[in-house]
Amino acid sequence: MRIYILFLTLSGLSSFVFAANELPDKQAEIPAVSKSASADYIKPRSLDAIPNSEFGKKVELGYSLFVNSQQMRGEFVGNELNCVNCHMQAGMKANAAPLWGAFMAYPAYRSKNDKVNSYAERIQGCFTYSMNGKAPQAEDPELVAIAAYSYWLAMGGILDKHGMQDMPVPELSDQEILQGGKIESFKLPADIAHLYPVDQRGNLTGRGYPKLEAPAQEPDLERGALVYQDNCSVCHGDDGLGIKGADKRAYLPPLWGAGSFNWGAGMHRINTAAYFIYENMPLGKSVQLTEQQAWDVAAFVNSHERPQDPRFSGDLEANAKTYHKHQGYYGKSVSGETLGAHSFPTGDEIIK
Repeated sequence: MRIYILFLTLSGLSSFVFAANELPDKQAEIPAVSKSASADYIKPRSLDAIPNSEFGKKVELGYSLFVNSQQMRGEFVGNELNCVNCHMQAGMKANAAPLWGAFMAYPAYRSKNDKVNSYAERIQGCFTYSMNGKAPQAEDPELVAIAAYSYWLAMGGILDKHGMQDMPVPELSDQEILQGGKIESFKLPADIAHLYPVDQRGNLTGRGYPKLEAPAQEPDLERGALVYQDNCSVCHGDDGLGIKGADKRAYLPPLWGAGSFNWGAGMHRINTAAYFIYENMPLGKSVQLTEQQAWDVAAFVNSHERPQDPRFSGDLEANAKTYHKHQGYYGKSVSGETLGAHSFPTGDEIIK
């Protein structure tokens, strides 16, 4: 049962949101580029600037759901994670896949499924894979709320960057919010519109996780285990299952096992995890490990069993060949066990 109420009116969104029985073929990989030498990042407005309006209520709900996604446990979330675990500082931190960067990068064409994907579809993919759950649909206020929060971070940050601190964030319709900011109909103030041409909006500095050079040595699980024990276990547990409170729920996130992201999530890629870890871990310290250590511990973390890929239809080898042609361990043998063969349930199996 939901513990929050928000009434929204949505219509005409069938072209932006996939149907309940249709999965996107993969969760799009978060882009990785060389880290900018400048610190000219968008800085979102303070949360106390959220307006006291119906639009503001959506933004506030989006923030709440983003930092405490367990409110949606059993309905849209099937694991013990919160969105903020991978998108640091409530989705505001540059170089940690900030929401303001993602919003301005959609709609976007993806060759893998040969269609233009809306921002709503990108969020849905996160629920399906990273949260091992079920994606909200167009009639669900959660989808609009998270998109509204993303838009508010992006637009407020852009306005402030150009000296327009006194200009309120324009209130958009739900349909406009679910599309994203990379579209001709998305309007920016005339004085700065030329600075953000549509085809460049997906390239905001700090949007993704900064790319690392290929490691000098192949990632090694034994070295990675040592890095994990020395740097990660204090927050994620010796067993990788997170640190749990009295209610048996993890208040520090599990990195593998039944309560973590599934085999379809972008973070199960060794390279994506290495980029994220190097830039953002240990929590609050960042850039404490060597690049080699980041590669090694990313491999170690992702060499453990986790929930099954939701696209799995019974043939592990076929699924691995179709969806896992990247750096990862799905379908591969580690310590005599084939990962994916004994995976934990997916969100569809958990959430009824």
